[in-house]
Amino acid sequence: MRVLAAMSGGVDSAVAAARAAAAGHDVTGVHLALSRNPQSYRTGARGCCSREDSHDARRAADVIGIPFYVWDMAEEFHADVVDDFLAEYAAGRTPNPCLRCNEKIKFAAVLDRALALGFDAVVTGHYARLGADGLLRRAVDLGKDQSYVLGVLTPEQVRHSMFPLGDTLKSDVRAEAQERGLMVADKPDSHDICFIADGDTRGFLRRHLGESPGDIVDGTTGEVLGRHDGAYAFTVGQRKGLQLGRPAPDGKPRYVLSITPVSNTVTVGPAEALDVRTVVGERPVQLAAIDGPIEAQVQMRAHGEATDAVIELAGGRLTASLRQPARGIAPGQAIVVYRPDPGGDIVLGSATIVNAE
Repeated sequence: MRVLAAMSGGVDSAVAAARAAAAGHDVTGVHLALSRNPQSYRTGARGCCSREDSHDARRAADVIGIPFYVWDMAEEFHADVVDDFLAEYAAGRTPNPCLRCNEKIKFAAVLDRALALGFDAVVTGHYARLGADGLLRRAVDLGKDQSYVLGVLTPEQVRHSMFPLGDTLKSDVRAEAQERGLMVADKPDSHDICFIADGDTRGFLRRHLGESPGDIVDGTTGEVLGRHDGAYAFTVGQRKGLQLGRPAPDGKPRYVLSITPVSNTVTVGPAEALDVRTVVGERPVQLAAIDGPIEAQVQMRAHGEATDAVIELAGGRLTASLRQPARGIAPGQAIVVYRPDPGGDIVLGSATIVNAE
């Protein structure tokens, strides 16, 4: 097959490209330039879009012996990821920009362009598996599993994707990179949000959304406990940084329970008030059939644990009735549905959380 390898400059994407080439595919490497202003790229290894990454990707392509190009996706990235990130926080929700980047950039804009150019599939270094049945599954390395952030993909996008690392432990990927002579073998994993160069999310939001003072109120009594400079700086389940100045009457910590942009209010309360048993998501995507109420598992945070639930899909909404209460479920995050399977839990679909109670 003629495949396009998305090469971020890290060890995972480099080994994925090398494996695709070794398997006999006709591989072309591409690095995505996502910043409108290259000078705004961070340096070092805090994120996946540092200045060094494009150079590392090119060197890896040279070692593998494949053609390499840089695609300018800055405008698409800014509109679909950065602007979306700001709009979601302004609306009182908590977005996942990496998930949105997968959905809108790596597996929409890039895949569309790749197919138009005659490529058959896109290869990435994500840790997930595609079974012989074509279904998306969790990776063997559960500590690195990225099926959650891929759960937003459509069946057509999955059909044109390849994940060569899904059956491999991360430690073995690094060892393989060393054996192949890829100079990124010891490069640290990326983390943080790539378009926030200093890692200060709150400062980034303040610069773009401005200060918007409002009240922090007690969810039980309605008492005003303090003030904030912008409700966007908070997320459901947050404990630190509330700066209330006085403890709760029982001495227990308070947590953010909800954010109401209309009144610019942040509501706080005890941990047990975070418990939810029903989660509702909109804009559902099905990767496998969800017929009637089914027993399944759901994951509601990128690094969260799976929770048993009964799933119903009707009227353009996905409803999960949790067998055990969950805490800190924030609107704007994805709920991804899994069916347990000995060959790797199967991703049935996903939706964007709009309500949890």
